[in-house]
Amino acid sequence: MKILMVLDHEFPPDPRVENEINSLTKAGHEIILACYTLQNRPTCEKSGSTNIYRKPISKFIYKSSVGILKFPFYFNFWKSFLDSLSETLEFDAIHIHDLPLAKIGYEFAKKHNIPFVLDLHENWPSLLETSEHANTFLGKILSTNKQWRKYEEKYTLLADYVITVVEEMKNRLCEFGLSKDKAIVLSNTFNLDNKFEIESQKTNENTILYYAGGINKHRGLQVVIKGLKQLVKQNKKIELWVVGSGKYVSTLKEMVDNYDLNNYIRFYGQKSFDETMELLSKSDIALIPHLKSEQTDNSSPNKLFQYMYFQKPVMVSDCTSLERVVNETNCGIVYKYDSPESFSKSAQSIIKSGLLNTFGRNGRKSVLDKYNWDESAIPFLEMYNSL
Repeated sequence: MKILMVLDHEFPPDPRVENEINSLTKAGHEIILACYTLQNRPTCEKSGSTNIYRKPISKFIYKSSVGILKFPFYFNFWKSFLDSLSETLEFDAIHIHDLPLAKIGYEFAKKHNIPFVLDLHENWPSLLETSEHANTFLGKILSTNKQWRKYEEKYTLLADYVITVVEEMKNRLCEFGLSKDKAIVLSNTFNLDNKFEIESQKTNENTILYYAGGINKHRGLQVVIKGLKQLVKQNKKIELWVVGSGKYVSTLKEMVDNYDLNNYIRFYGQKSFDETMELLSKSDIALIPHLKSEQTDNSSPNKLFQYMYFQKPVMVSDCTSLERVVNETNCGIVYKYDSPESFSKSAQSIIKSGLLNTFGRNGRKSVLDKYNWDESAIPFLEMYNSL
């Protein structure tokens, strides 16, 4: 089967998309990937067995995507791009990554009488509710949550199959009429083909709490810092390492100053993958402190399974999907997302438990047995084989 994948950002990289392409290619399918480029990358390029077609996009068209449901510029860009590809190529299915281009995928599939697969990496309407650009005055005019929810419902019901990252998202979509037979869960689990290994290099006698990722209000680090203020009153041999960047860093640093926690928190900034892994190897407990919302309840970051694979016990907030996995696998501890007191007590509990190594081993075993890409991809490949 020749599959047209459509991705509305630069590619590569995108680990999830790369994993899907590799799995489909190994199963005998041919992938053509269409994406835009703002970086003057080649308009046609072969990566392994995948042909990547890129169309240069102007900054105006790129920025117009925020008003995609009210103005046609962005949709017209993609319609023209895909129509030009179909003049010389024939496809057996179209696979749209994420909600915004669902309309384009459906119309293309209908025009060419091929199946339409919609791959929802995120709970898009909920994600927009918490995003900065959508909550500006102009953003609220150009993009309303009500419109996006109607759009989501319309095109998930029109798709031949819908892919989600967690069971919680699948159940949410089924509540407004999506058939369970049309909904496939493909989690962002760890790909065991990635042979990257890290060995414990701990040299610090303090207990190291580790966070890596984007830094904005909704990642919940402000709750961690407030909880740390309480925790260090009982345990001076503790540190928080923060790896990553974002607009919220200055606010967090101001909190650290106000709470007199500079001796306990290190901000490393943005690091390469290898540097991030090196810091992870020296840590004791990995954190995923996301604030609880419809988005975080219905998604799962791939770093959860990465931490588990590397035998790091985890502390996670009580977002539904995170809590389910951690409780099922007994790989760490869950705290109440908006409570510094709960974070502090949970951190003290996990440190005193003597179970850090046990939690780490449990996480690793769960990834090897279940939460790995080969296992997760089974229903995904079965779905494509049925088309």
